[in-house]
Amino acid sequence: MEELIAKRYVNALSEVATSEQKIAYSEVLGAIAELLQDEKVAERLTSPLIPATEKTAFVLDGIKGSDSNLENFIKILGENSRLDLIPTIARSLNQELQKESNNYEGVVTSSNALSDADLEDLQNSLKKYTGSTIRLTQTQSAVEGIRVSVEDLGIEVNFSKQRVKEQLIDFITKSL
Repeated sequence: MEELIAKRYVNALSEVATSEQKIAYSEVLGAIAELLQDEKVAERLTSPLIPATEKTAFVLDGIKGSDSNLENFIKILGENSRLDLIPTIARSLNQELQKESNNYEGVVTSSNALSDADLEDLQNSLKKYTGSTIRLTQTQSAVEGIRVSVEDLGIEVNFSKQRVKEQLIDFITKSL
């Protein structure tokens, strides 16, 4: 439900903004979303004891000097008690920007660090498959194997030793 409401706000903001403004708005809203991860800040914006005008003023103080469209956008969110949707709105706006530019970000998770050449080969393979430019970042985990995930495109690929071993055993037992 949150996603649908956020999408409406993103569509409205996109209608009044240029491409450059959308990028700037995405950065500002992303920074506010990071601040909302702090429990004290989130509590202040969701508390029923604090009036909506104070909550709106609190957020507006953080973006002083920004574009008037963005300030008005924050005021509308405050009037409708939707300031808690800012992280979802920031994520949706970022997804829209990625879709417009056809550039996406993904994550490679593996037990061993991949070389830059391997990471580039993987990015090129994904580009051939999807037709989109995908920039991968790498994280490490304890699971033996590799996992590639590009959430905004709905791509998730897993290769694990355990899974291959299970499939091989299953294939052998079925063939007997």
